[in-house]
Amino acid sequence: MSKLILPLKAEYFDAIRDGTKKEEYRLANDYWSKRLIVGGRRGILHRSFDGIVLTKGYPKRDDAERRLELPWLGFTRKKITHPHFGPDPVEVFAIDVSGHPSGGDRHGE
Repeated sequence: MSKLILPLKAEYFDAIRDGTKKEEYRLANDYWSKRLIVGGRRGILHRSFDGIVLTKGYPKRDDAERRLELPWLGFTRKKITHPHFGPDPVEVFAIDVSGHPSGGDRHGE
């Protein structure tokens, strides 16, 4: 298996790291359907990953301060309204990022 890598804006990365943001949203389009569902849009089985790697922007591989590794806890589909996606409600994949990093809490302690 592989890890799901999600580059994030600083505000979302920091909120997930601090434990105040529990879901990361990705638009339910063909691109994300192919990445998250076996068989794409027509599939019914969710893919499984070894974990999630969240990055603050696009850091160098050894920049641990801008990388956060979490366990894969799955996702749900839901309809939301969010400024990032515009004024109308959209269907998204809500990826669960509420897990703690292996080996410690969210701050690596």
